[in-house]
Amino acid sequence: MGDGEMSFPQKVLQIANDIKTMKIRGAGKIARSAAEAMKEAALDYSGEADLVAFKKYMVNVAKLLVSTRPTAVSLPNAVIYVLKSLREATSFNEARNNVVTYADAFIRNSYEAVRRISEIGAKRIKEGSIVLTHCHSTTAVEVIARAYREGRVIKVYNTETRPFLQGRITFAHLRKYGVPVVQIPDSAVRYIMNEVDYVVVGADTVTSNGAVVNKIGTSQVALAAKESRVRVYVAAESYKFSPLTLVGELVKIEFRDPEEVVSREWLSKHPGVQVLNPVFDVTPPEYIDAIITEYGILPPQAAILILIDKLGWTLDSIKYSENILENLERIIE
Repeated sequence: MGDGEMSFPQKVLQIANDIKTMKIRGAGKIARSAAEAMKEAALDYSGEADLVAFKKYMVNVAKLLVSTRPTAVSLPNAVIYVLKSLREATSFNEARNNVVTYADAFIRNSYEAVRRISEIGAKRIKEGSIVLTHCHSTTAVEVIARAYREGRVIKVYNTETRPFLQGRITFAHLRKYGVPVVQIPDSAVRYIMNEVDYVVVGADTVTSNGAVVNKIGTSQVALAAKESRVRVYVAAESYKFSPLTLVGELVKIEFRDPEEVVSREWLSKHPGVQVLNPVFDVTPPEYIDAIITEYGILPPQAAILILIDKLGWTLDSIKYSENILENLERIIE
């Protein structure tokens, strides 16, 4: 089994499946779970204690994880962060230790980023405000919950977020923090917007020009907010920024099973019917007032600064931009 083609540990396969089937949801949680899977793969490696074989094995694990969801950039960014640790290794033991160390660091930094964003974001909300949020974002929830503790938020409207109803997760989390929250159908957003002071949402991907890819319906929420002169804040950790968009790579929008929208029985009664189930949409930067990151607050048009100044991405460093899955081997060169 020295060629790296061995079967993967059961825990790694379980995490990959849970990401693919959306049991693990939310860009931050997906990223942390991917880093955890890389760590588990390294610890459970049972092949030859050979550096080349181990590197090939870890690249295959990376491919498995990256292939599970096509849109959330946090997933490949987490995997690539851990995979880069193999560049420095000169022995098998060093390589395995590096993977574990980098995975732990990514997870730790991710939680710290959420804490920092909640601290920064809460201060941007005035006392006595009503907030609307869409879908489920741990980072957005933490911003809102902290603002509530500081007396800045008095009520939250949150959407159900059909068809997968992630908004109900948000509802439960906000209630756990004691936040007064009212759940509304997605279609009620424009109706309720005249009561709202701020919209706070998360992001699955932020592009280099400041456009935000997030759960389907986010762009409509932002459009309704702009019409009503309501500020829109996006809470996003830096690993949700897409380096591939620096070279014009488009963010691939995921489409899921029509049975998430309508029942199998309904489909069988209407043979040939087409049902579209896009998971994400793109909110243009002109509909966003600010992106809140662990590095501070920036206008969406300054997103490129996070990629270049803070994360160190350059056009020359994006060697794998054409196809991540086909070029993951180059990350460890």
